[in-house]
Amino acid sequence: MGLNWSPRAVIVPPRWSAAKGTAHRILHVFPGFGLGGSQRRFAAIANHLGPAFQHLIWSLDHTDDARTLLEDNGSWELELSNIPRRYMLANIVKARDILHRLAPDVLVTYNWGAIEWAAANIFPITRHIHIEDGFGPEEAERQLMRRVWFRRLVLNHHSTVVLPSRNLLQIATKTWHLDSARLAYVPNGINCARFGEPTDHAQRAAFRGAGLVVGTVATLRREKALDRLIEAFAIVRTQYACRLVIVGDGPERPRLESVAASLNLGEHVTFTGSVDRPERILGAFDLFAVSSDTEQMPLSILEAMAAGLPIASTAAGDIADMVAEENRPFIVPKTTNALAVAMSDLLHDEALRTRLSIANRAKAVTTFDESVMFDAYRQLFLASI
Repeated sequence: MGLNWSPRAVIVPPRWSAAKGTAHRILHVFPGFGLGGSQRRFAAIANHLGPAFQHLIWSLDHTDDARTLLEDNGSWELELSNIPRRYMLANIVKARDILHRLAPDVLVTYNWGAIEWAAANIFPITRHIHIEDGFGPEEAERQLMRRVWFRRLVLNHHSTVVLPSRNLLQIATKTWHLDSARLAYVPNGINCARFGEPTDHAQRAAFRGAGLVVGTVATLRREKALDRLIEAFAIVRTQYACRLVIVGDGPERPRLESVAASLNLGEHVTFTGSVDRPERILGAFDLFAVSSDTEQMPLSILEAMAAGLPIASTAAGDIADMVAEENRPFIVPKTTNALAVAMSDLLHDEALRTRLSIANRAKAVTTFDESVMFDAYRQLFLASI
């Protein structure tokens, strides 16, 4: 449909209007609706909850790739906007006007990129849930104080703040000084059974031909530090015949392709672009690798565990606690050499990879199945109405 950002032009979507009084109407404001972790989680939740909840999804940067993840069950509508980021106060005023017009039962905002909508509800128009999944590169090493103070101001009175990682829970408590009674720790979950499906053999064959396959799944942004992964892979390739497969897309892709070319890795590194069903590709990997500067509780790690993969990763967010205990020695400092050593040790030892595969799969099934997450979010949405 595509609503104009001018508040006078806002039209209440037809399904949204028809659902009033018959379904719980939830307005979800995303910085963008691309194929990221928070969008994947939302799609799984919305599909599971079905038409008892009517979701209006607002994408602030006009992206909509994640719409392909949503079932066509009449429970959602998507609105696209191009919001100027330079005018915070004006955006807050406009967002408040739109909240009045749409009158949702619940407002759900996602990450710093939607914080203006949380601010628009500081004098409450509706119930508010803020979900914080992590930070961009500007806050990879330390929190920006102006953002700390703004979060403290906006989120500490009427909001429920949902955090998927214990690291974020600690930040919200000790750095943002949010009221612990308003915090909800809800770990991410996935459909583990889906990642136990047979591998796409054609995909596996496409990656083979040069030994073992190291793979990753990520949005290609700066904080993912994928140049570190490519450089670590270059070191590993001096010891083993192997291939690197990078699944995902994003603004860093041209630069990363240049990095691979500069290291003479062009024919040994594959960029697949976005993939909406990662379970079809993870089975082609022998090792899953993560190189991020900042993470919290990445879905990609859960998916790799459910697919039965050993993991070599930088020690970001909750990753060391997420993987099986046997895999923890391969969660290493954020340096190229440390990551290269972890990858090399795992590629060298097939028996070790097999043990870690079994352990990671078992922990994913017993600890991170999506059924627990679905129930938690259903209760959160209903409690906020």
